[in-house]
Amino acid sequence: MKTSTQPNAAASGTFSIGGDLHVNRLGYGAMRLTGKGVWGPPASPEEARKLLRTVVDLGVNFIDTADSYGPEVSESLIAEALHPYPADLIIATKGGLTRQGPDQWLPVGRPEYLRQCVEMSLRRLRLDRIDLYQLHRIDPKVPAEESLGALKDLQAAGKIRHIGLSEVTAAEIKKARKIVPIVSAQNEYNLGNRQSEDTLKYCEKEGLAFIPWFPMAAGDLARPGGALDAMAKHHDATVSQLALAWLLHRSPVMLPIPGTSSIAHLQENIGAATLQLTDAEWSKVESV
Repeated sequence: MKTSTQPNAAASGTFSIGGDLHVNRLGYGAMRLTGKGVWGPPASPEEARKLLRTVVDLGVNFIDTADSYGPEVSESLIAEALHPYPADLIIATKGGLTRQGPDQWLPVGRPEYLRQCVEMSLRRLRLDRIDLYQLHRIDPKVPAEESLGALKDLQAAGKIRHIGLSEVTAAEIKKARKIVPIVSAQNEYNLGNRQSEDTLKYCEKEGLAFIPWFPMAAGDLARPGGALDAMAKHHDATVSQLALAWLLHRSPVMLPIPGTSSIAHLQENIGAATLQLTDAEWSKVESV
């Protein structure tokens, strides 16, 4: 989708998380601002900070990160690059996953640990309050009442504005909402993996934000010469742009957060906001 003008995330439309966090639907996921295996610093921290400034320049006002990205690296880079923050920028972060090395993740949902996670994220992000704090994973060893109870207390103390969940079923969201108000769910969801369809439908019904991670994955569907490749080329677009545009089309509560460490790829991703297909073409994409 070649264009002579600079793409802008505002073209993706808007959504209000929790009723009062107004964001452009196409956001940015900051996991890739780290080293290999989401471990350690990036090869060029300055390039990472430059990319983050470009993210905001392209109209993105919803950035998703986590204390486990690096760990700590992603949050620190966001503050270094963007603080003091634009008035409309919403930064969502997560806690509850610990790191033992590259590509290694283990959930810890003990209340005292989550309280520390929130305090440290506030410090790294240079914030007084986190607008959206997500429990990165439900820890099967800790009662949800204890993990979410800690976040509820921090919310009452004014350190968290809204609470979200990650990798959850509709039933788990329902259970969590009996403990504390939940405004979002962040699950893996893309053209090639729609296992969270029930969670998405629940979010639509309840007006919750659904934040798909790994949004551009299409697996074998994206192979050169395949149906998606041909359709993307027909619209002068890439398969990644088609995958992102499909997510935006799929549901009004969908807030894709594609991540990249490349400014060129960032611009390409934001360009997906203006990709328009007919209803018949979207049906063909889904049937593939």
